[in-house]
Formats: sequence, C-alpha cells, structure tokens
Amino acid sequence: MAQITVMGAGILGLSAAWVMARRGAQITLVERDRVGAGSSGGVVGALAPHVPENWNTKKAFQLDSLLMAERFWAEVAALGGIDPGYARLGRVQPIADTAALDRAQERAAGARDLWQGRADWRVIRVNETPGLSFGSPTGWAIHDTLSARLSPRSAAAALVAGLRMMGVLFVTADTPPPRAACVLWATGAQGLADLGANLGLPMGGAVKGQAALFEADHRDAPQLFLDGLHIVPHADGTVAIGSTSERTFSHPSQTDAQLETLIGRARAACPELADAPVIERWAGLRPRSPSRAPMLGAWPGRPGHFVLNGGFKIGFGMAPKLANLAADLLLDSKDAVPEGFRVENNLPGPSRN
Repeated sequence: MAQITVMGAGILGLSAAWVMARRGAQITLVERDRVGAGSSGGVVGALAPHVPENWNTKKAFQLDSLLMAERFWAEVAALGGIDPGYARLGRVQPIADTAALDRAQERAAGARDLWQGRADWRVIRVNETPGLSFGSPTGWAIHDTLSARLSPRSAAAALVAGLRMMGVLFVTADTPPPRAACVLWATGAQGLADLGANLGLPMGGAVKGQAALFEADHRDAPQLFLDGLHIVPHADGTVAIGSTSERTFSHPSQTDAQLETLIGRARAACPELADAPVIERWAGLRPRSPSRAPMLGAWPGRPGHFVLNGGFKIGFGMAPKLANLAADLLLDSKDAVPEGFRVENNLPGPSRN
C-alpha cells in the first residue's frame, strides 16, 4: 500500500487524495488553515468549456475532464453522503453583433466535430433560451450543454466526507505527518510563491477574484455568461456572480467597489436579480501558473516531491482528470502529463514574459 502525503485541502489536493485513496493508497492530507481556505472556498462554481475552435491540448484535456465530472461527483456523493451541488444544466450567453453571430455559427460546427457528440453548442433565439432572463442586441444567443455548475464549498465537504469514509488521515501543518513515499504539493497561490522561492524563479502568482451570492431560487436554470460575468444558479436556492480578475491588489480577502460594480451589472442584466438580496460578498486568491495551464509533475531538485497547482479559473472543471493523472504519476510512475502542463515547461524562459 503506497503511503502518500497530500499538502493542501483545496479542490486539487482533495480530488487527487480521493482518486489515490480509491486506488488503495494510504493518504495523509495536511492543511495548515482549513478546507477550501483559498480560492476553493469561493461561491461561483462555473464549470464551463473554452470555445470549440483553435483546438489544442489544454482544450481537449478540459473537455475530457468536464465529461468525466458527472460520474466523478456522483461517486463522491454516494460514498460520503453529501451533495456537491453538481448539475450539468448548460450555459447561455447573448450574441452581441453580426460578426459574433458568424463566429458562433462557426463554433457550433466546431463543437459538432470536437465534442464527440456528447454536448451541443447551439445558436438559438433569445426567446427560446431556458432559465433566467437577459437581453441580446441581436436577438440571438448561444446555448451549450457541456457547462455545469458545482457548489465549491459543498464539493469540498463532499470530498472530505468520502475521504474520511476511506480512512484518510487529516492533520494540521503543525502536526508532523507520517512518513510517506511521495508528497504532493497542492497548496494554491501560496504554493506557487513557495515553489518560486525554492527554485529562485518566478513561478506565476496570485490573481484576486471577487464574487457575490444572491438569495434567489432558480436552481434548475442554466448559468448565464454576460460579457465576462458569470451568473450561476445553485441547488441551495442561491445565485452566484463573479468574478473580478485582479493582478494588483492591496487586501487579498476584502471586497471593494469592483465587486459592487459586478453586482450592479448583474442586477441590470438579469431582471430576476434586480431586487434579490446579496447574502454574501467573497474575495480570495487564485493560483495562476506561468503558462496559465495547471501544473503537474516532479518538484525540480526535490526527489519524491510533486506539484499540482495553477488551477486559476478552471481548477474545479479540470480536477477530475488532473486527479487521475496525479494518481497515475505517483502510484504507477505513469507520466501522461501534457507537455504544456509539466512543471519543467513552466520554468521561465526567453519566450515568456
């Protein structure tokens, strides 16, 4: 039985611990603060694909992971008894002008070729779209059936419950973990800083996001994507909106006028939210790697130590497949990590700024 220590109880650490424990490994999970203390403790939970064009390894990987998600989260819920709030209800978004309409039609054709017949990207009239109300300058909208929603905090709680059922040991950072064959570092924004300090190289950084939660029950509606703003109905009778993307900030966990602007935009764009009370405002840091893709691989110069980090805005959607790749790597020495995701390929070079 392999003995593995996972550092960090965010979505990537918890998911990797889950898959490795399911494969029979003995897991110790170390968290210095609390489960979901970083960006994994947010509120938005939008699992949405990249557009089906200019296809590349990252987009193909994300597609695979999104298609894995329903079974992954059903198994988590079944073992631990906690609903992670997953539902593949799709996403709708308005089309702004005739050029965007032409692109949307081209992408619909791309989705037919690339999404394996397992999801659709359709261009439809706004009055045919399901769910929340919104306007469109052209009267047309995109409706994709691949996007899903997930409650970040419920998902973390569901994973913790399942991991405890499998006997995973949870310890705090000030408690020495048992000896392990391998250590997987999934420590979020601070982990990227620690990795960079260890290597003496910039290894990405933290990007602040702010989001809000409305009390508004539209649990069966698809999410909306309105000019960069995610509006995500959740199963608990709330609607999340977000988020900002701030490279420069003073207070990592404080909300400010930028969030109030998002709230105003959501109220103006979606009539169902116009008078809905805001019940939570949230801010946190998301880890962004140099390549903007997740990183997985050996920690350079530290035998037996591995890095899983850089989920940024797509960590929840990428988690099922990343977790399986991490298990392959640590348990079976099977390295199927895409080139763009490898730690060594995120080291700064002359072509990166």
